[in-house]
Amino acid sequence: MDKSQNLKSNSFIELNARERARSILDTGSMRELLGPFDRVTSPWLKEQGIVTQADDGLVVAKGTINGQSAVVLGIEGSFQGGSMGEVSGAKMAGALELAAEDNRKGIPTLAVLLLETGGVRLQEANLGLAAIAEIHAAIADLRQYQPVIGVVAGTVGSFGGMSVAGALCSYMVVTREARYGLNGPQVIEQEAGIEEYDSRDKPFIWSLTGGEQRFATGLADRFVQDDVDSMNAVIRELAKAGVPASLRDQRIDEFLALLDSIDTNVQPNSAQVREIFGKGVKA
Repeated sequence: MDKSQNLKSNSFIELNARERARSILDTGSMRELLGPFDRVTSPWLKEQGIVTQADDGLVVAKGTINGQSAVVLGIEGSFQGGSMGEVSGAKMAGALELAAEDNRKGIPTLAVLLLETGGVRLQEANLGLAAIAEIHAAIADLRQYQPVIGVVAGTVGSFGGMSVAGALCSYMVVTREARYGLNGPQVIEQEAGIEEYDSRDKPFIWSLTGGEQRFATGLADRFVQDDVDSMNAVIRELAKAGVPASLRDQRIDEFLALLDSIDTNVQPNSAQVREIFGKGVKA
């Protein structure tokens, strides 16, 4: 029995990356590629005195969704803050590239990205950045054929280069607990000052980059409660919807016009941001 079945709340967030992947795929269809018993770990963390993880914090699960071939890529947020290094990044990029090849061979294969990540792993620097760039290219390739569904549930959120990966997805799903943005609160505070962004002010942070706000401003496509069954239903709905008619990253002029309308001398509140983006960003 799935561990999720034993959780009183049936919480999706309380599951680890492997359990989340299993809960999304059709029952009994999951098989893991390059799992922990393959011992493919980061060659760089150990040299810096950091304990490695046997799957480098990235679960690659192959199976089916609605009976259709699918790959679920789950980032383990509890390992190094979900940061992406050379190995974990190569695993994700490679799986997405293989999914695109399957589509070209006549095997429709979609992807679900479970994004709980702070972005690049600082200890691996350029290697991690190169891997994230490969992930971006692989998403852009695969989404021509089948949906690439991004999920930010909690508790880490999705930031840095992996927030760009989320923006490239065909669809983005968020919960109330999610946070989703290019820079994390502590980074913004460090660079712009606490007067600009207080990383300890949780209500303020969620009011601007939380899941509910991202959905309200058209930067996410579905807003779901923290529940395994609800998450499953939404992912299956989007899988059936197929490739969307338009993509957010192809609407550059629209976004730039909205950003130009913002007065950067004044700290906007949640309501003001919703008003600005409500003028046209939602498809």
